[in-house]
Amino acid sequence: MSQNAALPLVYSCSGASSAAQLSNHLAVKLDRLGVAEMSCIAGVGGDVKSLVRLAKSGRPIIALDGCPLQCAAQILKRHGLKADRHYDLGRLGVKKKAHTDFDPVEADRLLQQLFEDLGRPGCSSPLRSVPMPTEELGEFASPPCYLAQFSEDEDAANTP
Repeated sequence: MSQNAALPLVYSCSGASSAAQLSNHLAVKLDRLGVAEMSCIAGVGGDVKSLVRLAKSGRPIIALDGCPLQCAAQILKRHGLKADRHYDLGRLGVKKKAHTDFDPVEADRLLQQLFEDLGRPGCSSPLRSVPMPTEELGEFASPPCYLAQFSEDEDAANTP
């Protein structure tokens, strides 16, 4: 069992376009900052048993797709899964470009947007906001929070 088992899983497309690489970059940042545990969507798509088992473990899932093709969400769907939070970067204003790197300023903006959205108390997934340790932030401005799962008692107490 992973030492990050209390964290949500994050999957991203990582295709050839700038938008796809941006979604992968954001997933890596969420992993490195301790917000989510990144897992391999290609392995889920390839029916790698251990990776499919992890995806089906019941942990909350965040899916980041670079464009409207939504490859990460489609792979999850193939296994009967739906992300608790799904982000299509195209809907967030990201332009898909071939043979071009993503814009690092746009990456910082989107990372902040993810922190704000994912950390919002009362969201529809079993995630909640808790303070983010500042020593783990490195070069990024201090985001307002990071994700943690409700314990069963907290979840029951906060269900209307």
